[in-house]
Amino acid sequence: MAATENHDELVNPPRISDATLRDSAHMAGVEFGPRDAAAIAGLLVRTGVELVEVGMVSGPGSKDAPLVEAVHDAVGPERGMTLLVVRDRQQVARALDEAERLGVRHIMYSIPTSEQHARLKLGTPSAKFLNALARSAITQAKERGFHVTFSGEDGARTPRERLVPYVTAGFEAGADRFRLAETVACLSPWQMEAVIGELTAIDGSEIEIHSHNMLGMAVANSLAAVRAGARWVSATVGGIGERGGNAPLAELLTALRVVHGDTRFDLGHLTELSRIALRGAGLGTAFQSGPTTPHAFAYELPGQLSHPEAYETLPAELVGGSRELRVRTRLTPALVTWALADSGTSVDIDAFTGWLTDRQQNTGGPLLDRDAIRKAAIDFQAA
Repeated sequence: MAATENHDELVNPPRISDATLRDSAHMAGVEFGPRDAAAIAGLLVRTGVELVEVGMVSGPGSKDAPLVEAVHDAVGPERGMTLLVVRDRQQVARALDEAERLGVRHIMYSIPTSEQHARLKLGTPSAKFLNALARSAITQAKERGFHVTFSGEDGARTPRERLVPYVTAGFEAGADRFRLAETVACLSPWQMEAVIGELTAIDGSEIEIHSHNMLGMAVANSLAAVRAGARWVSATVGGIGERGGNAPLAELLTALRVVHGDTRFDLGHLTELSRIALRGAGLGTAFQSGPTTPHAFAYELPGQLSHPEAYETLPAELVGGSRELRVRTRLTPALVTWALADSGTSVDIDAFTGWLTDRQQNTGGPLLDRDAIRKAAIDFQAA
């Protein structure tokens, strides 16, 4: 019997969300404009993707507002989902205000669950604080009528005695779905199946998996999660995403077709979708995910540069790579301060950051590394 005829049919085939237009914002140097965002969103929906995740909102004046609006115009707000960053109760209220202004209907809260990430981003590793913050954020959103997905950022490394009560608390507060984020790829498919199995056993739970591909197992782990009862899988076009990338959409959908006989998706759009996405991302046609790619250990956030151990599945040096700063226009004073540390160059950080951002945006400037930022600071001094 041919392999394609020997299907392992799924009882509950997964629904697909795509994070290309959100996770790409974390990938060093990659930025999409509204035109490409609209084209990508349209092709995703025609392929059969149910939700297009686009942009991040932390408060008023979101930089990603044009992308969110472009996706809404292209496929409708009911097909969009926007991530809201959660750090404290006050920020949640501001982010919800901005989401309402943009016409967002489906939000996803990004909430760090591991002790390491909670300590870095929430200022405390306290599980009690984590659960209270999640309950408050979810309650506020449901009171405003949003469909709410809440995440476990770095959830794959979060011990079950911390993770399960957190997920339970979220559903008790009224959340519609929980996303387990394998922020730091560390699980085998059989380990993933066990973790997801504990979450799907929670009363009223609907579980989504969002895997990163540093170990090359994002698709395998996604399928293992589905086997354990996950109802949603998050992927990206071409595996675009920070560090080693995400579960690549084409590989995921073709695996569902070949392995499980799932014919729900129109795979004919995948090549064009990849071409547009990789072109818009400035990655040409040669993008590959995994730990040996040039972008695998490239960062554009000072926290990632200062605390790489919180984000890396394995150190860059172990695979003969190197850790680098690469940024195009997502410059911040904190990032510039990091780049100029110990350089002997003294500038007004805020003024220089604004000047360099304007120059990059006006000229479509190349990717900047630390040396390029230091050279630009000298130019700024001389100007």
